Amino acid sequence: MERGRMSRATGSRPSDLPMRVQDSNRMSMVYTTPQSKFGKLSIPKPQSGTSERRTSFFGARTSGAGMPRNSTMSGFGGTEKIKDARPLHDKSFVQQCIRQLHEFLTEQGYPGTLSSKTLQSPSTKEFVKMFEFIYRQLDPTFEMPNSKVEEEIPAILKALRYPFVLSKCSMYSVGAPHTWPQALGALMWLIDSVKINWSLNKQDLLFSDFCEDSDSIEEGAEYNKLFLDYTAETYSKFMQGDDTFEDEDETFLTKLKRLYNVDEALLASMEEKHRILSKEVEQLEKESQTDRLMTKRMEKVKLQADLKKLQSYRSSLETFKANLENKASELSDELETTVSHLETLKHERNELQHLLQNQKFTPADVERINREKRELQQTISSLSKSLEDAEQHKWNEEIAFAKMKEKAELKLAEYHKLARKLKLIPLSAENACGHDFEIRPFECGPGSMVQHKTQIQMLLRKLISDVEEDNSRLTNTKLSLEESCEQVNSNIMDKSNDMKQLREQIRKLDERLDCDMQELAREEQDWAVEMESVENHRKLLEKKVNYGYDEAVQQLKAAQQQYHLVLQETNEERRTVANNLASVFTTAANHLSITEKCLEDLHSRVQRVCSKAVEEDEAAVQKLRETLKNFVSKANNL
Repeated sequence: MERGRMSRATGSRPSDLPMRVQDSNRMSMVYTTPQSKFGKLSIPKPQSGTSERRTSFFGARTSGAGMPRNSTMSGFGGTEKIKDARPLHDKSFVQQCIRQLHEFLTEQGYPGTLSSKTLQSPSTKEFVKMFEFIYRQLDPTFEMPNSKVEEEIPAILKALRYPFVLSKCSMYSVGAPHTWPQALGALMWLIDSVKINWSLNKQDLLFSDFCEDSDSIEEGAEYNKLFLDYTAETYSKFMQGDDTFEDEDETFLTKLKRLYNVDEALLASMEEKHRILSKEVEQLEKESQTDRLMTKRMEKVKLQADLKKLQSYRSSLETFKANLENKASELSDELETTVSHLETLKHERNELQHLLQNQKFTPADVERINREKRELQQTISSLSKSLEDAEQHKWNEEIAFAKMKEKAELKLAEYHKLARKLKLIPLSAENACGHDFEIRPFECGPGSMVQHKTQIQMLLRKLISDVEEDNSRLTNTKLSLEESCEQVNSNIMDKSNDMKQLREQIRKLDERLDCDMQELAREEQDWAVEMESVENHRKLLEKKVNYGYDEAVQQLKAAQQQYHLVLQETNEERRTVANNLASVFTTAANHLSITEKCLEDLHSRVQRVCSKAVEEDEAAVQKLRETLKNFVSKANNL
């Protein structure tokens, strides 16, 4: 708790923005009324006409690092634009800002959908939603208008004293690479303003309530004195041109440690614990980056693909098995017929041998047999020649089939290569839509092959028709966009003419603004004198309040000491006169009643004095508050 108070009081930089932006934020928030004392923080909304002209002299600070600031208000004068020193075109810096924006929106409960891809190049609608959500942290009653949003957002940033220019043209294409870094820088500056507003709302910089509990040292006079001295020293250095206050910060930290009795050893041990816990958190974040669920899902997809392959292989094996069984049954039938035919041939051979042994051949039979033998030999030679021709024809057919198969495999490989380029293969490809476009010619039979080919052709024709429809739709869109581009170009020419007229008007308004600035500078000197008198009066009232409070505390301590002395004397008298109870009891009772009456009178008198001093202090503080309110209202009216 003590360390948090010290870090909050030292005014450490809440972000990695450049030092000039930090200083302008700090200067703009010093004059903001704390919420805990004067109600809700008032955030200026964009106005038109005279209101914008009145607040324009609080513009960006243009003094250099070594140039002194002349006064409180003159440091914000001038019309020179400040060059943005943030590396908005550095990709690493832009990614860091995107992560900080995502963390802030997530922590504060952003109602819309958030993702790193969306924040890389958001649309204008999403940017307006994020801006409205962040700005509502400053003003919960804010409502973004439905029209002219591109003019409203730059006006709001200008009213919030944003030191850089965010053009209206950039609002038409926020997600473009050349405009998104500037818009992201504006959002980060707005987030830093929200954080500064929160830190100021959590503590009272001025006008602490004296009637509250005085046990809190941070709300007491010592803390206020230290903080006001530190603020005065750093502000004087800032007006002289310094941007760093290391010596003042170190001195202020030393005084705070002495005031709060800070234990350095305890702080060192807490830092060591914080370092160890930070390492553990980084390790856990690194471990959480590997998504186990995604890994398991990928493994599941691979296993499902393997399962489908195994099922298809099993079905092909079953088909092959059925074919083999059919062939085996056919071969068994042929074997049975062949065996039966062999038996008949053996039987005929035995009969012929029996006939040959029993009969005698005549010359005519021998000649007939020789003739039949020659005929059979001629038949055998013709059949053998036919067999050779058939084998040669078979070999030629097999060679032609192998060539056709090779050509088919080449065409199939080209088809698969083209399908992979078109993201049609595998089944989980982008353009597959759950259909299997892969052709497997040797896994299924010829009938299923034809059916699969027909199915793929139908799907490809449907895909080609869809692509042609998309092409025609995109062509129509392109034509409409070209017409819109021509119309926009004509509008740009019109707007350029309007810009020339507006520049002439701006030049006239600048001349009028210079006159108003001179008049406001004279009024500013009068305000500074009046502010100095109010500050002196406040210090005088604070001194009187502290003096009256110290005097009342001293009187109260004296009364308590007197009460303790009287009580001690009474106890001693009671112990000494214990033997004579009746007479001593009466005397002690009378003495006690007299003493209590005196104490009551003294207590009532002290209470009257305290209440009178507190009433006077409250009246003085109330008068000072009214004076400050009148001064602020006059400043706002001017």
